[in-house]
Amino acid sequence: MSHFLRWPWPRILAHRGAGLLAPENTLGALRVGCAHGFRAVEFDAMAPRDDVPVLMHDSTLDRTAGIAEAVTAKSAEELSRLDAGSWHSVEFAAEPVPRLAQALEYCRAQSIWPNVEIKPAPGHEVRTGALVAQTVARAYADVLQAGREGAGFDARLPLLSSFSSEALVAARGAEPALPVALLSDAAPPDWSVLLQRLGAVSLHLNHRYLDAATAHAVKRAGYWLLCYTVNDPGRARELLRWGVDAFCTDRIDLIRPDFA
Repeated sequence: MSHFLRWPWPRILAHRGAGLLAPENTLGALRVGCAHGFRAVEFDAMAPRDDVPVLMHDSTLDRTAGIAEAVTAKSAEELSRLDAGSWHSVEFAAEPVPRLAQALEYCRAQSIWPNVEIKPAPGHEVRTGALVAQTVARAYADVLQAGREGAGFDARLPLLSSFSSEALVAARGAEPALPVALLSDAAPPDWSVLLQRLGAVSLHLNHRYLDAATAHAVKRAGYWLLCYTVNDPGRARELLRWGVDAFCTDRIDLIRPDFA
């Protein structure tokens, strides 16, 4: 799909919903990002004990909810009753852990494009990949159906990304029409082979380990290239000069949606 086509989505993404300005991976964060003009976000999706994916980055709840328990030990309903906002600020006290379906519903209502990172707890790669893809497919069923009827690729479709190849394979198996991207800290030596094997359209890399030669190689191969997490405007301009298609940022107060 991506081979030598222009990146079809907004180029600047609010990291985990609103970067540093709100508690990550919450509806509150999505609202703050939206209020700052962002119509593209990145957030993390994980499968808890039941089969209802939620927004969560860590496999444990210590950092964001102050509870020394695994996400996989709780159901989505139990997670929704936790306070996932007080760690950030009093303003967001009692902000709950949202279901992925709720986040997608908000994104569609506000015309926000999401990059959904599949973030499986250890040992739950296949289950999480399939569940996230199925949840996204349900939320965008009309868009997917239009594509099947010959309307072609629709830029409203989310992009699924993951560090886990297993999760991406499972996601592709559950819904082949959803575009997927491989996440990596630095570009693996065999990145081209991996992208081809996964049917991925994009490579997402930590900007700290990216150089111009690698960026040019990825683009020459016909793949899209996204970087995380870029908080310095000077570095952002350099990456764009190298041909990087998009990046996410924590500093949505400093790097605006129209920066590119």
